[in-house]
Amino acid sequence: MHLQNQIKRTLGQPESIDIVRSQLASNVHRDRTSLSKALCQHFNFHDARGGHQIGGCNKALRELERAGHFILPASTKPQSIKSPRRLGIAVPDPVDVPAQVGGVQGLALSKVDSVDLMRIWNEMMICEHPQGAGPLVGCQLRYLINSEHGWLGGFAFSAAALKLRERDQWIGWDTDQHRQQLHRVLGMSRFLLRTSVHCHNLASTMLGMVLRQVGADFEAQYGYAPWLVESFVDTEHFLGTCYKAANWSAIGQTQGRGRQDREHKNAKSVKTIYVYAIEPNWRSKMGVTEPVGVQPLEIGQGLDANQWAAQEFSGVKLGDSRLNERLVASAQALGAMPGRTLSGASQGDWPAVKGYYRMIDKPDDSALNAQAILAPHRERTVQRMMGLPTVLCIQDGTDLNYNQLDQCIGLGVLSKNQTGAKTRGLHLHSTFVVSTEGLPLGVLNAQFSAPQPRLETDTRPAASIPIEEKKTFSWIEGFRACVELDRQLPGTHQICVMDREADFFELFREQRKTGKVDLLVRSKHDRTMNDEGVHLFESVRASPVCAEVVIKVPRQSIRTKKTKQQAKPGHVQRSATVALRYLDIELRPGVYQQDKAPIKLTVVHVQETTQPNDDEPVEWFLLTTCDVSTPEQAQQILRWYCLRWRIEDWHRVLKSGCNIEKLQHKTAERLKRTIAINLVIAWRIMLLTLLGRQCPEMPAEVLFSDLEIQVLKAYAKKR
Repeated sequence: MHLQNQIKRTLGQPESIDIVRSQLASNVHRDRTSLSKALCQHFNFHDARGGHQIGGCNKALRELERAGHFILPASTKPQSIKSPRRLGIAVPDPVDVPAQVGGVQGLALSKVDSVDLMRIWNEMMICEHPQGAGPLVGCQLRYLINSEHGWLGGFAFSAAALKLRERDQWIGWDTDQHRQQLHRVLGMSRFLLRTSVHCHNLASTMLGMVLRQVGADFEAQYGYAPWLVESFVDTEHFLGTCYKAANWSAIGQTQGRGRQDREHKNAKSVKTIYVYAIEPNWRSKMGVTEPVGVQPLEIGQGLDANQWAAQEFSGVKLGDSRLNERLVASAQALGAMPGRTLSGASQGDWPAVKGYYRMIDKPDDSALNAQAILAPHRERTVQRMMGLPTVLCIQDGTDLNYNQLDQCIGLGVLSKNQTGAKTRGLHLHSTFVVSTEGLPLGVLNAQFSAPQPRLETDTRPAASIPIEEKKTFSWIEGFRACVELDRQLPGTHQICVMDREADFFELFREQRKTGKVDLLVRSKHDRTMNDEGVHLFESVRASPVCAEVVIKVPRQSIRTKKTKQQAKPGHVQRSATVALRYLDIELRPGVYQQDKAPIKLTVVHVQETTQPNDDEPVEWFLLTTCDVSTPEQAQQILRWYCLRWRIEDWHRVLKSGCNIEKLQHKTAERLKRTIAINLVIAWRIMLLTLLGRQCPEMPAEVLFSDLEIQVLKAYAKKR
């Protein structure tokens, strides 16, 4: 296996320096190249194709000369400033590029292997890429994105970062492995899609295309294959969505240092590190093992009043250590008095109030956003998931009504009434994780959106609109987030539980790609099962009953009709006796997806046996990818689905307990920041409540401070 030569390290040894001095004293070498060639032959400094590594040897000799070990022959090359070859005129903009990548004609990658292509690549990067054309370091490859419409962008690959703490921890190599194997990591140093190009899914498509090609091209040019590719995304300006869609993994963040930051000024912006494995068995080939990583966290650990905020928000990266500390302190104060503003919760601490609002009112394009605030809590959630064999990742959405904020910028349209009056607000789609006993583990994912009505000029039929543009795509994004965690949770079985809105064919196709995370979805559509016209619901109802069980139907609050809000009937919590059936089926694609293969699922049918008073009888059709071959497994599926109401309860705590719909901010981005803090507070309130009910023997000291316990005792005595 080709290992990277340690040229400077080898030449820096005392005995090697003596050899260099003897070569210089022999007066055989009139220039540095001759000396380097002799040293390459002596120390066997050869690349993967057998060529002398003269450039690396020259560089090491110059550094050793600066350290005072010897004096090299004067350089015979004239000192000149190299400038890149340029085209001389701007690269013409592409013409008539379709809005969807599937419509792009002649889409291809052109390897830059001629002077003419190099001129085009340089001109485009210098004029349109924030980092320009270079210079790049180490082994290099460049590509242009070509099409019949014109040049759409380009790529460049070069040497990986010398040291990168979070990448090196993720790989798990020691110092020697790092020195020997770093050349197997390839850096994607440039990725440009031209600003004049607006083509949906083009970025992720080109990422996939170049990754399928770069390994073979690199090996053909340099004699060895890269195993990993790394790239960096400036999250202040980009979301990295195309990397996620192309199955790259986000593994951490940089420290804000560049390659030349020898004085630790950290002057660069902090970027998210993404990696992609070209070689599936790269760990075994490198001789490294999976790092130990984070350790499991007990469900109730660290949740008392004095520790919970530090535990759930420590390690947050908001671009300033003072902001990090302010977030922890503010969450601590808000968690002590949920539902109040910080001015009420801080009890007269004016500097704390001022600092909190300075933090929340940072510019909307700053590093302080909802996802950054939730990131450390998400890590704690994953730690709590680690200790359990099975967890339920419940997805659901809820509308947040901010119609009272007339001047708030960035809100969407939640609904319209008959007169055309609009209700403005935000839509929150979350993944809320609970144990199989129903104890909340945390918020795994939270997506905010500002829904906008479909433009009247958009006359596309629903079937021709890409799934990425539809509201339902949020369910797929939440599912993908769970799949990404599979590597971190090898001993934990994740089951995504969803309600009827998630009953669409594309979601089940997404699950079939990996099969790593199971689905449990309540069916909404009575599909046809065969060419004879037999329907799903009819088929399941005709199957035999395997068991009768009693379930609790949760209460539903009455919502009275308001000016811009529809009425909703309510009912109290009750017990229901239901008949249980299950049947293996093949989910057939819709009429617009006839080219797709059917998907094998199991449907568990739940039907109330008696007619309840003043309420509709329960009847559920639960579609699942889990194995269901016994009545006991069918009952387990039913129990898991009944826990879906935990996310409804959490929404109720958010709105009624934390009063998030009463927030007052000038922009939607600032609303999201405050909501993100309250998502964690509402989770803790709910967990404390359920722990008290399900584990009454738990010592109070686990969750409450001494002062809180004294107050509770005094209150109980008084009552």
